Amino acid sequence: MVSVQTHTHSFDFSCSRSLSLCAKQEIIIMAKKPPLVPTHLLIGLIIAAVAVAGGGSGEGELDYKKLSGIIIPGFASTQLRAWSILDCPFSPLDFNPLDLVWLDTTKLLSAVNCWLKCMLLDPYNQTDHPDCKSRPDSGLSGITELDPGYITGPLSSVWKEWIKWCIEFGIEANAIMAVPYDWRLSPSMLEERDLYFHKLKLTFETAYKLRGGPSLVFAHSLGNHVFRYFLEWLKLEIAPKHYIQWLDQHIHAYFAVGAPLLGATETVEATLSGFTFGLPISEGTARLMFNSFSSSLWMMPFSKYCRSNSNYWKHFSGARHVGNHTYHCEDKEFQSNFSGWPTNLINIEIPSTRGFDAYPSITEIPQSNLSSMECGIPTQLSFSAREMSDGTFFKAIEDYDPDSKRLSYQLEKSYINDPVLNPLTPWDRPPIKNVFCIYGTDSKTKVGYYFAPSGKPYPDNWIITDIIYEFEGSLYSRSGNLIEGNPGATSGDETVPYNSLAWCKSWLGPKVNITRAPQSEHDGTDVQIELNVEHHHDEDVVANMTRSPKVKYITYYEDSESLPGKRTAVWELDKANHRNIVRSPVLMRELWLEMWHDVHPDAKSKFVTKAKRGPLRDDDCYWDYGKARCAWAEYCEYRYVFGDVHLGQSCRLKSTSTNQLLNYL
Repeated sequence: MVSVQTHTHSFDFSCSRSLSLCAKQEIIIMAKKPPLVPTHLLIGLIIAAVAVAGGGSGEGELDYKKLSGIIIPGFASTQLRAWSILDCPFSPLDFNPLDLVWLDTTKLLSAVNCWLKCMLLDPYNQTDHPDCKSRPDSGLSGITELDPGYITGPLSSVWKEWIKWCIEFGIEANAIMAVPYDWRLSPSMLEERDLYFHKLKLTFETAYKLRGGPSLVFAHSLGNHVFRYFLEWLKLEIAPKHYIQWLDQHIHAYFAVGAPLLGATETVEATLSGFTFGLPISEGTARLMFNSFSSSLWMMPFSKYCRSNSNYWKHFSGARHVGNHTYHCEDKEFQSNFSGWPTNLINIEIPSTRGFDAYPSITEIPQSNLSSMECGIPTQLSFSAREMSDGTFFKAIEDYDPDSKRLSYQLEKSYINDPVLNPLTPWDRPPIKNVFCIYGTDSKTKVGYYFAPSGKPYPDNWIITDIIYEFEGSLYSRSGNLIEGNPGATSGDETVPYNSLAWCKSWLGPKVNITRAPQSEHDGTDVQIELNVEHHHDEDVVANMTRSPKVKYITYYEDSESLPGKRTAVWELDKANHRNIVRSPVLMRELWLEMWHDVHPDAKSKFVTKAKRGPLRDDDCYWDYGKARCAWAEYCEYRYVFGDVHLGQSCRLKSTSTNQLLNYL
């Protein structure tokens, strides 16, 4: 049981009819809405939360009217539109300028060859197809609804409702800014072709001039890699003595959601056999398309023990020409197995050999393998994360796969020899005041593959013969057999393995406070706390706590000791799916409360208390049939409104429930 100290500071929640919809106390009482919350709504709610706190006292360090939200979407989360006129034979549907390409399922089904022309890029120079080119849409419209339509719209609508919510909460139209990008391109090509990082810098500066305050950065999945590259690119654009000053002025907090900090294993599957993203296309077509994108390697798994030299110091001498990075690995890389991953990423069967020259990058091959190669017997080779990210794997199979040479070329050009940063290296904590790393855990997640020749021509020349999963602290094959390896404390979020998501725990300070609480509303009886847990850099820190098998928990790891002026927190949400975590109402609630706590002048603790979680929305109230009244009587009451069809729908927040927010200080 955790006690909560209730503060008695006066806090003005009186009505202010300057808000077109409702009084301030009504802002936190949300109308009945669907349970899934769009990504952009999270930012909107944070700013709305700040509005409640900042408007009530006026003494907060931050003024909600000066804050803005910058959203960096993930992979395949931005609309692409045609910038060509393309006549599609044998189809009544053609492509005209500004026609939707990604994602238009109607044209995909009726004219797949035309659609592919608008999607594919040259695998070497990343130029468009001669007959069709596509470009990302801009602003909020580019990430609101991927495939508008009566049927397809609701299926692809992730953020459409967010606009309605923003209007409800009185958020100004210029308070939220989206920064879509062409997710097919590597980071260097994003800048070379679209000047994307110049535009992103201008977006932050425009938001500051427009609103007068810093921004909240909300990045999901690949968007976190985009933001990382931006921070490194910025070092070479701003005088070193002004770099931290610029960050402090323009960025208040960074929320890294579902960040594949050490890469994602599914990238391997998409590269060798194809990943359809749920589209009505074959895996071979998906592979052909995916491998034409230079971004296909951006989320490739890599070792946590290998790094490249930083070009930042070249800035001091004024050197603008940047040569190749110096790539070096710690001794642990060669002393431990699997490059810090649970197992080898790829186990691939080579059908035959054309001589030892087919493996120019492999220096040590067991004699048993050589004897079988000489006889033409299929040989199985295994590759770790390091061998994936340094190109060893692609060079080893280049005689057996036509994509390997193209992928090796892109890996060298766009990543290993990138003039700003080799993205396939571990990421240290970004130099931002407040960093929150949020991800799902405890879901069955792929961590390794077994491949063999399929006997079919390219692009269907490989077949997956087995998959290794991590789940509940163990490794299993697809058939359910237990596999030896180095499993983590738990599993990932169905897409990104735990070790990649949890790398941000290395950003925590030497002492960490750990709290585990139910995700649903609770009275504090099932809250567990460990204070000042020792944490060693680059090592995982795990909660030594009990859990009920029927309860979904959220575990908070928060700095007890940290760098002056910095805060770092890691939130693990049980069973939160990678693609849907940004819709989670639990995530929305925690972000809301954290930012409300941050801006409140009477806040005493470093982070918002976890001792209790009561209803914050009408949707959180429900009818307790056992007690024949609304549950959470302290917060909720029965209040019938015409149109209610069941008792639970008539349970709503009390008008005085806003005072309960003081419990979270």
